[in-house]
Amino acid sequence: MKKKITMPEIFKNPRYRGKHIILAAGKIYTAKTGDGAAEILKKLEKKYPKITPEIAYLPKARSLILWM
Repeated sequence: MKKKITMPEIFKNPRYRGKHIILAAGKIYTAKTGDGAAEILKKLEKKYPKITPEIAYLPKARSLILWM
């Protein structure tokens, strides 16, 4: 039996730092840019129309994100 992957587990893994992360259908998809993430989302929407993906951006270490 496969272990279900969760976002908190992904956030602990340093290999995903600086990437957009999409978790859908038990699989992890990554993109370096927002445009790449949008492209992946379009493909996932066609392949899995009934699944709602989890989406997040995991900043690099020591990054400062300003919210305006």
